[in-house]
Amino acid sequence: MLTKQGSRAASPPAAFGVIHNKVEQMGQNLEIKAYATDFIGQSEIAQTLSGSVPEVIHQKDIFFNVPTGRLKLRVFTQDRAVLIYYNRSDQPGPKISQYELSETNDPEGLKNILESAYGIRNTVIKSRHLYISGRARIHFDKVDSLGEFIELEIVLSDSDQLTDGEKEAQKLMDQLGIKAEQLVEVAYVDLLDSVCV
Repeated sequence: MLTKQGSRAASPPAAFGVIHNKVEQMGQNLEIKAYATDFIGQSEIAQTLSGSVPEVIHQKDIFFNVPTGRLKLRVFTQDRAVLIYYNRSDQPGPKISQYELSETNDPEGLKNILESAYGIRNTVIKSRHLYISGRARIHFDKVDSLGEFIELEIVLSDSDQLTDGEKEAQKLMDQLGIKAEQLVEVAYVDLLDSVCV
């Protein structure tokens, strides 16, 4: 059973590249999250848009208590993870996400340090089917304790206009049959927090 852990909160690290760093990256994207109404049928549409079979990714996102934004350690294997700090507004439609990330080859060691510093907020476990269509990443997620979701990410460059990303996102929503009433305002961890109360 998933439960909330710890209560400590502190500011995120100024730099994530101190411990077992491999790659540092900063960026932003436009995101939409929605409940899937026809997971198989909608994923078939995504595969047609992508023109290829999806990449299947198993992820464990460990969220830490921080006063602003969200800080998570995304674990793929026992020797591969990515530390991600991001800020994103909570709203049902398209939202900008600004993020910084760094890879580590010692997930357990980094988790232990961050847990000691901040405390663990919650852990999200999911199986993700990733489709790529142009610059859009289409995620079909099966999230433990929550259900099935579709997440769209439009990768934005510094020169991109927000309206351009919104048009692309709306086109994908129309193609995938995502309706406004299916949109989710918050992150998976926020949904899980309410389940675990």
